[in-house]
Amino acid sequence: MRRFETDSPVPRLSAIIIAHNEAANLPGCLASLTFCDEIVVVDGGSSDGTAAIAQKAGARVVSKPDFAGFGAQKQAALDAAHGSWVLSIDADERVPDALAGEIRATIDRPAHDGYRINRKTSFLGKYLRHGGWYPDRVLRLARREAARFSDDPVHERLDVSGSVGDLASDMIHLSYQTVDDVLAKQRRYALLSAQVRRERGARGGLGAALARACFTFVKHYIVQLGALDGAHGFVAAAAKSQETFWRYLAAGWDERSP
Repeated sequence: MRRFETDSPVPRLSAIIIAHNEAANLPGCLASLTFCDEIVVVDGGSSDGTAAIAQKAGARVVSKPDFAGFGAQKQAALDAAHGSWVLSIDADERVPDALAGEIRATIDRPAHDGYRINRKTSFLGKYLRHGGWYPDRVLRLARREAARFSDDPVHERLDVSGSVGDLASDMIHLSYQTVDDVLAKQRRYALLSAQVRRERGARGGLGAALARACFTFVKHYIVQLGALDGAHGFVAAAAKSQETFWRYLAAGWDERSP
């Protein structure tokens, strides 16, 4: 594996991943992280051999089957890391050589405490360039001691104490490769987001769901030019709209009603 050349016993860069039944995605992700000193995988009780795949690739596996949300799971991964810098990455993401080289050069001479990385997302076989999908800058690289994840069950964020800059190279995101992927992620994100809304006292219901869903479609397909991505842009905007509909409906729907 390509490692940083350092005399320090402390790893310079730790990659952290949370995974649950990611046997299909994880090998490609791990193969793109050979430039890291350490890889930590927090496994959420997988039944498909995810933990064994990670261990075989040289990653350190931490078992955490009591899933309390994405934020808590990622914080557990951060807590388990030893590197002075951490790179947070999902199993369906890849670090191309250009980005790996930029990360190495950046932490050799850091100007900031954290860095956003732009994701290039493949949606049903096509890389989207519009509709809010690109550019998609996410804070993923940070000094470990300056970083902490929010405790949000979904749409968690990495908070950094200090300045934040941007890297130029793209990270590859392979999250929506089939219609099954789209529907499964819609359901999971919508229900978790609805739970958060209910806990915070926010209202939902049919009227709000319809209004928000329409707004979301117009935003992604027209305002953010998703139409320029052709049929894929339409489907992507429709998927975002549908997820929004179920999030707001579930947040306010009383299942005890007849």
